Amino acid sequence: MNSYSRELTTGDRIKVYRKRKGLSQAALGGLIGRSEDWVSKVERGVIPVDKLSVLLEISRVLDIRELTELTGRSVALTSDGSREHESVPAIRRALSTLSSRLGTDLPGSSLTPAELTARVNEAWRAYEHEIDRYAIVGPQLPTLLAEAHQAARRAGAADETEIIRALISLYHLMQMFLRRVGEHDLSRVAADRALQLADQSGDPVLIGASAWNAASILTAMGDVSESAELARSAIEITTPGDDASHELLSVHGALHLVASVANMRDGRAPAAWDLLHEADRIARRAGADRNDWRTAFGPTNVAMHGVHLAGEEGDAAEALRLADTVEHDNPVLPLERRTRYLVEVMNANRLRQDDYGTLYMIGRIRKMSPEEVRFFPLVREAVRDLLKRERPSYRVELRDHAAYLGVLAS
Repeated sequence: MNSYSRELTTGDRIKVYRKRKGLSQAALGGLIGRSEDWVSKVERGVIPVDKLSVLLEISRVLDIRELTELTGRSVALTSDGSREHESVPAIRRALSTLSSRLGTDLPGSSLTPAELTARVNEAWRAYEHEIDRYAIVGPQLPTLLAEAHQAARRAGAADETEIIRALISLYHLMQMFLRRVGEHDLSRVAADRALQLADQSGDPVLIGASAWNAASILTAMGDVSESAELARSAIEITTPGDDASHELLSVHGALHLVASVANMRDGRAPAAWDLLHEADRIARRAGADRNDWRTAFGPTNVAMHGVHLAGEEGDAAEALRLADTVEHDNPVLPLERRTRYLVEVMNANRLRQDDYGTLYMIGRIRKMSPEEVRFFPLVREAVRDLLKRERPSYRVELRDHAAYLGVLAS
């Protein structure tokens, strides 16, 4: 038996303490406001628990005094177990500053609407396509937010719409960046500000895009019922007519996808699959893959969500069968979306205890996005699983991944 064979995952530990407490999965779920299905998936490692408030609530119910007893490691601010991302303090200060004060100390004249739009689009381009995007984009965000608010204050009525669209897009980027580095509370602040601006505009496209953006962080935080309800309301607002624009079709379809995931995690699988099927109908109407408002909506992303839903149900065989039909390398799709899809395929291999398939996918994920792989709890859990039963044939490769992810000291 190797020296890592006794390491338990968080799900394993929850199961041990739950049984020691004499609780069923349904009873534990009821005490923490979750479904029996959610508890089952956590214990089986189908979904990770990476939200501090949820871990604290489970610890309280199970009479666990130290979080390390539940997680097996110290709980830090980021999902990779490290200190917070170096860009976060400056972003936090920017989000904590009154909007009327942001940019008041910037030298020179404010950006024109066209310049601001170009700056935001360039930041998005780096985030979506550069493999070291966190290091590139993070430091830009506080200054860019200040510049956007400065431009908004000085803009005339004719420029207001373009400025608002750029500012909403920037808040969407901040939400996604902060969510991926594990700063869920800050991410929700950014998402809420975008949604407020969009709602004030009355534009269905802006409302739909911002609702999709906000629902994404709500789902990540475990607030799945709230996420599903927000998406449902926005779906009604964005219902496309016969002459609907590509933007409207994209955000309308993307809302169905985020609602499908929220419903699946809320234990409503039939509703989740119905939403996916409707998204597929919208994607066929829209035609080719697009990335309007960074939704990456189209036939490919719909197919990817089918793999995700099957995996969330615990049907790894069906997830892998569906994955065989997905052309995931479409460059229209952001790197983050393609990477996240590979994580879902990796997890399906993990659930089937296909060690070689799991290890192969970890290698592909790391090669595709060496920064991104550090922020996926499922990848870390997969490496921990493999360490418990490592074999000589892949020991060197596995330990290299483990050291890189911080799971194993190099």
